[in-house]
Amino acid sequence: MSPVHSAVAAGLLGLSFLLSALADNPINPGFPYGSQKVRGVNLGGWLVLEPWITPSLFDNTGNSAIVDEWTFGQYQDYNTAHNALVNHWNTWITESDFAAIAAAGLNHVRLPIGYWAFEVGPGEPYIQGQLPYLQNAVAWAGNHGLKLIVDLHGAPGSQNGFDNSGQRMSYPHWHSNSTNVARTDAIIKTIAGMFRDNPNVVPIIAPLNEPAGFYGSDVLNVVRQYWYDSYGNIRYPYGSSQESNTVVLLHDAFQPLSYWSGFQTPPGWQGVALDTHIYTIFSDQEEAMTQSQHISTVCGKQSDISSFDLWLIVGEWTPANTDCARYLNGRGVGARYDGSYSGSPRVGSCTGLTGSSSSFSSSYKTFLRQFWEAQVISYEKGAGWIMWTWKAENADEWSYQAGLANGWIPQNPTTLQYPNICG
Repeated sequence: MSPVHSAVAAGLLGLSFLLSALADNPINPGFPYGSQKVRGVNLGGWLVLEPWITPSLFDNTGNSAIVDEWTFGQYQDYNTAHNALVNHWNTWITESDFAAIAAAGLNHVRLPIGYWAFEVGPGEPYIQGQLPYLQNAVAWAGNHGLKLIVDLHGAPGSQNGFDNSGQRMSYPHWHSNSTNVARTDAIIKTIAGMFRDNPNVVPIIAPLNEPAGFYGSDVLNVVRQYWYDSYGNIRYPYGSSQESNTVVLLHDAFQPLSYWSGFQTPPGWQGVALDTHIYTIFSDQEEAMTQSQHISTVCGKQSDISSFDLWLIVGEWTPANTDCARYLNGRGVGARYDGSYSGSPRVGSCTGLTGSSSSFSSSYKTFLRQFWEAQVISYEKGAGWIMWTWKAENADEWSYQAGLANGWIPQNPTTLQYPNICG
């Protein structure tokens, strides 16, 4: 073949590769997922209350029955509750936080928000007013070059019964009531419509945080169908065949990655990522682990993470290795680690393991740095990571902000002191 013919052939071959790549990737999100690592932090406890992140908001009510955002509105005078929330929304996260997050070398923030920010049904005591702060957050992210993930953290009826769903209960009701699911679908359509033309700042919508798949097929069947519906709602927000450039971030519903293998994968599906949350502290068995066992546990997840068939983001994790943070398991509920959680054996004292970093020993801070690095290294085997959480009133071991200030989180997330921590 002549040089001219071979050049033409090579050009045609390159074109065919390009066309097939375009056919496989007709989505152009505002961040190069899969080629550049997600490095981010959650804005926990801001637009969805969590007692352990801001215990003062709950303690100041003087009412021990107020354990979540539902009861915060239910058991207080409206004006009292509303004023406390507005003050919290105005002060907990401001543009200076976005500036600090960007300065720390991070590129994403994940922002939890509850369904009640969009609509409240009859008899639901939620207090509204969060949406202007969501819009502020998007503007601030844009100002500082950050990508913002809008994460629906609470659904009608609660998808998991956790206080961070808005309503703490012994068993969730979201999945068992078709009206709950229909309301949630409508809210995802609203969110998708709000941000469909702003993929450079809001490249991802997460249609539901942590649905309780551990309850089995009753929940999982509803979740799987909801994920299908969410794909249509987020990827096709224009009321036509026109697609958005918004990525759909599906939570694993506490199932092993193998459960989701082949789910909504290309070429039939485009722009889908999976969110997995990795904690090693919410069982007696995990609480009993040594510091080195916590590290080896996360390091041991690397091959599963690297081989998964969608963009895989570890959307929540922590350098904390205990559940000692006050109210972490719920307001009025103790910790497994010190045996104050009903039925759990005591491992040791929580003193010096939670609260202010001024009480942390140098060896504990060294461990926090090692565990932080082991997780960053492991989770970057996938599409990246988003640590929980940016700040907390009195749980520095969970706080990215406190970690930066006290040296167990580096000022640049790629600066590693223990690059071989996983061996």
